[in-house]
Amino acid sequence: MLLNFLNEIVINTSPRNRNNFRLTLGTFLQTLEENEIIKLNFIKTIKVLKSVPNRNKTFSLEVEKSIFKHLTKEDPILLLYIKFVAYNFLRPIEVSRLRIKDVDLVNRTLTFQAKNSKLKKKIIPQMLFDEIPDLSNLNPNHLLFTPTEIGGAWDTKETNRRNYFSKRFKQKVKEHFNLNEDFGLYSFRHTYITKLYRVILKNATPFEAKSKLMLITGHNSMSALEKYLRDIDAELAEDYSNLLKE
Repeated sequence: MLLNFLNEIVINTSPRNRNNFRLTLGTFLQTLEENEIIKLNFIKTIKVLKSVPNRNKTFSLEVEKSIFKHLTKEDPILLLYIKFVAYNFLRPIEVSRLRIKDVDLVNRTLTFQAKNSKLKKKIIPQMLFDEIPDLSNLNPNHLLFTPTEIGGAWDTKETNRRNYFSKRFKQKVKEHFNLNEDFGLYSFRHTYITKLYRVILKNATPFEAKSKLMLITGHNSMSALEKYLRDIDAELAEDYSNLLKE
């Protein structure tokens, strides 16, 4: 019966969701097995399906401007959250971890826990610095982003905080602009890294552009950055029509 349930999940949603349900059920049944309530946790015999994560697409300039204009009136907190993703190239989970003490407005630096690594530091670009309100009188241990204010207490896991802002983005932006599942908060990171790379590339070789970009985005290696740029289609070939002419 559980196998049929998992099959329904993968048909109606995705292999990733099916694997997540399998993991949750397996953890529960493992507890029952260890307490001798059941003889065998048979979930362990069900294979994990191969799951290829979906990459969010980049926004067109027109859509991006429309979103920013809309959120300026409708949701300034969400807009600032997005600008940390767009201008500082942070992942949504990294923005959700930020606390007041992590934002050094005197030295214009940002300290954050990056994906699967120790603490990192980045400069705060002027365009983001100009958007950040005065934080000097706020509790340094409070989170930078909460549902109702900049700088406050929010007693929930960081994944819940990220998921909250993802859902808020869906309600305030995706539904309003009729955007499909190809677009999400990550789209802003992809969009602005693509913009920056193409601007740098105008006056530099591809290697020089990537070397400079790597310092800004925080990728750990050139190969990791190159793979990322390929995944988001930031690097496109020049017009090759002349090569096909007789």
